[in-house]
Amino acid sequence: MRNRSLAARLILLILAPTAIIFAAAFLYGYLASKAIVVQGVKENVEDLALATVYKVEIVLQSVEKIPLNLSYLLEKYSYSREDLVYLASNGVARNPEVFGIAIAFEPDSITEASHPTEVYCCRDKEGGTRTVFNLAGAQLGQDWYQIPKELDRPVWSEPYYDEGAGDIVMATYSVPLHRQVDGESRFCGIVSADVSLSWLKNILASVKVYESGYAFLLSKNGVYVTHPDSDTIMRRSIFSVAEENGDRRLRRLGLDMVRGGTGFVPLKHPVSGKKSWLYYAPVPSCGWSMGVIFPEEELYAGVRRLSEEILFICIVGILFLFGAVAFVSRSITRPIRRLAASADEIARGNLDIELPEAATGDEIGRLTESFGNMKTALKEYIANLAETTAAKERIESELKIARTIQMSFLPKLVSLFSEKDPVEIYAQLQPAKEIGGDLYDFFLLDPDRLFFSIGDVSGKGVPAALFMAAAKTLMKGKAGPDITPSDLLGSVNRELCVENDSMMFVTMFCGILNVRTGELAYSNAGHPPPLLLIGGSGPEWLPVPDGCPLGVFEDAEYTTCRHGLQAGDMILIYTDGVTEAMNGGNELYSAGKLMETICACRISSAESAVKEVFRSVEEFSSGLAQTDDIAVLAVLFNGLHK
Repeated sequence: MRNRSLAARLILLILAPTAIIFAAAFLYGYLASKAIVVQGVKENVEDLALATVYKVEIVLQSVEKIPLNLSYLLEKYSYSREDLVYLASNGVARNPEVFGIAIAFEPDSITEASHPTEVYCCRDKEGGTRTVFNLAGAQLGQDWYQIPKELDRPVWSEPYYDEGAGDIVMATYSVPLHRQVDGESRFCGIVSADVSLSWLKNILASVKVYESGYAFLLSKNGVYVTHPDSDTIMRRSIFSVAEENGDRRLRRLGLDMVRGGTGFVPLKHPVSGKKSWLYYAPVPSCGWSMGVIFPEEELYAGVRRLSEEILFICIVGILFLFGAVAFVSRSITRPIRRLAASADEIARGNLDIELPEAATGDEIGRLTESFGNMKTALKEYIANLAETTAAKERIESELKIARTIQMSFLPKLVSLFSEKDPVEIYAQLQPAKEIGGDLYDFFLLDPDRLFFSIGDVSGKGVPAALFMAAAKTLMKGKAGPDITPSDLLGSVNRELCVENDSMMFVTMFCGILNVRTGELAYSNAGHPPPLLLIGGSGPEWLPVPDGCPLGVFEDAEYTTCRHGLQAGDMILIYTDGVTEAMNGGNELYSAGKLMETICACRISSAESAVKEVFRSVEEFSSGLAQTDDIAVLAVLFNGLHK
């Protein structure tokens, strides 16, 4: 976007939201259409399935009435052999949906010798009926007899393939018989009606859903009673198919179907593996379940065709809108492109170029006028900038010279003694700006006495540097062989107070060390107390007397303190730029942090002590800009070597 033309950005900014709106509307329409189609198909399939279930129910209920009526008659009256044959054969002849009727008695439940144990009438291959008597009780051990006997209620059997009688798939509805014996109702037999399930295949084959959808019927155990694939009927169950395909979802659906559930759910087709939909509902009379399955791609075929047409219209509309926006945007941006070309020439330094004429009073015209005013103002600004730059360069050059001069005021880190140094001294100063107000100094008053000092002028920059130069010059000029540190500070203070209209001041610590005896005389003018590093033990703060900074009160008085140094002792003096350094969390370095730093490192020389302090402060500040001048001075007393 940054490097594209204004016309391209206008086209993109207009077309992008439009395309997003079109896409959102298209997506919403597509999803809404799918939801509507699914709901409509669900309702249609539900109506179709329930109508089919109703057809099956009508047939099954009509079959149920036959053994129920026969059981009523047989329980109320006694019948001869011929009567039983008549009842069974007449029931088969009058009900085309019934294949056979059985009347079976419990052994020893009848006394008449003329009664057979079992009478079975069924259709023959010529369309008539035939009767079978007394199968030696072979049939009485089968499910159609034993299950209703044990449950003592009418029961539909599982579908089965009947070999011998009809060589067809059938199901049996069995009703228990009871008779009063000694005032009690006792079980005495079963009346059953066999129904061929070939008519079920015709009924379910009439169920058509799209091109490849079909209906099927499951028994109470999940076995396929009807299916378009004849090899599946009575040979496979929905659970065996689920096991073969490793489809747990199909297994859960099968469980819900055999339990009498109803649903409309998506699933993977057991044969093709395609995404499909399944509607299932129970057949209440016999506990079976009917399912209707069809591929999802056929369900959404109409939605896809409509979506493709809408998508084509959207693409054509966006292309047309692109052309219109491109034409309008180029017309609008043409004057801007001309003005941009002139602005490029101005950017190259050609301030005499003619700007395009402002032919209109709109924003572009006003922008052209503004560029003209800018060109005039820019000429004046460049002229003024040249003068300002020259002056700034002069100031920077003078500041560099001033820094060089200021640094030259500081003593060089060279040996002050001809023999092996009894004292090692090291100092370092780092101004916050080009020049600063911190100072340090050291020199010999006589062969046995070393003078050293460190100070911090209020403020920064050039004024602090000038005040620092004056203070350092006065300190060195007034220091003599017989002067004490307190007298020196008092004398310098009086000089600095003279005509100090700017009210600047300097904190100062100074000391005189006898390099033969180790006696240290020192005084303080408002400066932070130094650290005393005693050889062989940890550091401690050197007690300092109270004292006012130099340059504040002309009659201020100062005190000289004394301390005896042993070989290996070190004095570490610093300015407040160390303890007041801040990190990114606005936390001060502090005197406590300085004490921790010195305790944590092994100090072997004055130089290593100073450099360790600077390293610690820099690490603590984490790269933040230095805000105050920093100066550190270390004096290590080694003692005279004989």
